[in-house]
Amino acid sequence: MTPIETPNIFAPVSTPAFAIRDLSFVVLAITAAIFVIVAGFAVYTLIRFGRRPANPEVEPAQVYGSTQIELAWAVVPLLIVVVLFLVTARYVWGIERRPQPPDALEITVVGNQWWWEVRYPKLGIVTANEIHVPVSDEASPALTFITIRSVDVAHSFWVPQLAGKMDAIPNKTNRVWIEPRRVGTFVGQCAEYCGLQHALMLLVVVVHPKDEFRAWIAAQQTTPAEVATARAGRELFSSLACINCHNVRATPGNGVFGPDLTHLMSRSTLGAGAVRNTPENLRAWVKDPGALKAGALMPAMKLDDAQLDQLVAYLVTLR
Repeated sequence: MTPIETPNIFAPVSTPAFAIRDLSFVVLAITAAIFVIVAGFAVYTLIRFGRRPANPEVEPAQVYGSTQIELAWAVVPLLIVVVLFLVTARYVWGIERRPQPPDALEITVVGNQWWWEVRYPKLGIVTANEIHVPVSDEASPALTFITIRSVDVAHSFWVPQLAGKMDAIPNKTNRVWIEPRRVGTFVGQCAEYCGLQHALMLLVVVVHPKDEFRAWIAAQQTTPAEVATARAGRELFSSLACINCHNVRATPGNGVFGPDLTHLMSRSTLGAGAVRNTPENLRAWVKDPGALKAGALMPAMKLDDAQLDQLVAYLVTLR
């Protein structure tokens, strides 16, 4: 995986994000002009009239009922609001009304407290907290349309360099699309406060070259090979409550309340960005998730050291 880039709406790499950046520049230019004018008048007033008059009992000339001034402070703000409304509406219409091409990649992202389930319905792939998409170019455009849902509370899907925010609302379906123009790894975040671990509900989007993306699909569609040394851990996994919440292909585990673990070790983080996905951190996570992510809904399994070693030895084979 390429290095994760710092989120920045002013460094877009996707078509909708370019439009949002351009709109931001327009709004910033208008508001900056307003600030300069207002601040300029304020500074001029302080300099011109800041000194105490020689005869403080004499009031300066008063202005009453100026039609020109009243029209100015009524019409000018109205015109500014109208311009901002029309420009924003144009960009919103252009983004949200984009038709979906027949060959577009379809992804469903489901917000949970506090992680993201990622499904590729046409490819039969289910993963968590990471989205993998192909890069787009002029010769071969590759658009990705993402359906946003939630199973519990309101969340908000936001990857600043790829697209704008889109809320994930229970019992409602929203959609967003991206067209990344550059290979890279981009971090996103739940942008709607959703509970104790809202800040640790990260999302990573990996943009691959097309050949590399096809290889990723092939790897995700395979069932991890069983390793003889991990057989005891597999049997332990199948005997624990893990199978009630997690799915692992070709095992009794078929739960849907927690992330699909079939290719667990292909992901870069655990707990939606809580820690890096390493065998050491995985062992600590299984032992006590709450120690790494306070409020995590996964319970501590109360396993002894030998059982932890067996279970982790199995989980690290899920690539």
